[in-house]
Amino acid sequence: MSNRNSVLIVTLLLCLSTTILPAQEQPRFRVMWWNVENLFDTRHDTLKNDREFLPDGLRHWNYGRYKKKLGNLARVITAVGEWTPPVLVGLCEVENDTVLRDLTCYSPLAEQGYRYVMTDSPDERGIDVALLYQPHRFKLLSQQSIRIGSFNGKNRPTRDVLHVCGLLLNNDTIDVFVCHFPSRSGGVKESEPYRLFVAEKVRTKADSLMSVRKQPKLIIMGDLNDYPENRSIAKVLGAVAPPMAPEPCTLYHLLARKARQRHFGSYKYQGQWGLLDHLIVSGSLIEASSSFYTSEDKANVFQAPFILTEDEKTGGKQPFRTYNGMKYQGGYSDHLPIYTDFYIKEIE
Repeated sequence: MSNRNSVLIVTLLLCLSTTILPAQEQPRFRVMWWNVENLFDTRHDTLKNDREFLPDGLRHWNYGRYKKKLGNLARVITAVGEWTPPVLVGLCEVENDTVLRDLTCYSPLAEQGYRYVMTDSPDERGIDVALLYQPHRFKLLSQQSIRIGSFNGKNRPTRDVLHVCGLLLNNDTIDVFVCHFPSRSGGVKESEPYRLFVAEKVRTKADSLMSVRKQPKLIIMGDLNDYPENRSIAKVLGAVAPPMAPEPCTLYHLLARKARQRHFGSYKYQGQWGLLDHLIVSGSLIEASSSFYTSEDKANVFQAPFILTEDEKTGGKQPFRTYNGMKYQGGYSDHLPIYTDFYIKEIE
């Protein structure tokens, strides 16, 4: 065989390897979650307690600050995506449809082409949860607001849980739960029953789906106002760090193992980092043989320098917030985003 023919054959083989292999696996499918810290518009909703976020309110919230907030959020979401926008972005503490429309259509995020769905909860402050999605990679099939109601009729109404079902390009069906559990105000022990109550509702819905789906693929994301070792997560949801051999219909916490590290977290309280924001998946989503899968090492907290600031009280860094108490700082949020990468295999 001549040298010329040998070179031609090698060249053809290289061409085949670079064209066939990428066709088997699409670009990463990044999923992001973020508590965006009080994304309110500047208009009063007569049915909600939103007066502190008005131009004449305690925080002197005005259009200029609102527009800056939108730009800040767009910058972070874009940065989390790196070269490719996150396909799914779960958000909480968003006031209404107006703020999401402004974020997706009239901020720098507009060029990313996001669509969104959200809840309309009975929360007294009017804050809700939402999911942004890239329609060319996630086809919306259905959405449902899971009404939580009151715990024993005693507590204030809390946020609904958003359940979204979507279709991927490989025809996999994905169920996504977007959550914002009741806060710890009033004391951790005193408020815990409320979070257990909501966790039980989510667990019941998840179990129902896993019993009817042939290949259940569930993602639960949210600010659960508890840490991975707390009962609402470890016991009620049963979401712990994945074992070597995960069960397809068991829930696993992608960040539980990393959260045991001393300085790891999405939120800083009294000088200590902790993980209040969570990414939980069904076991079928952490099997590398699956057509759509992720792993613990792909999940992390986004800690870009520009969303952090000096912690002058306890040292180190802390999230660069929009407000510190009532003092306006012009930052991003009191929480850091979390994310994970899924890999999706094309239909052969």
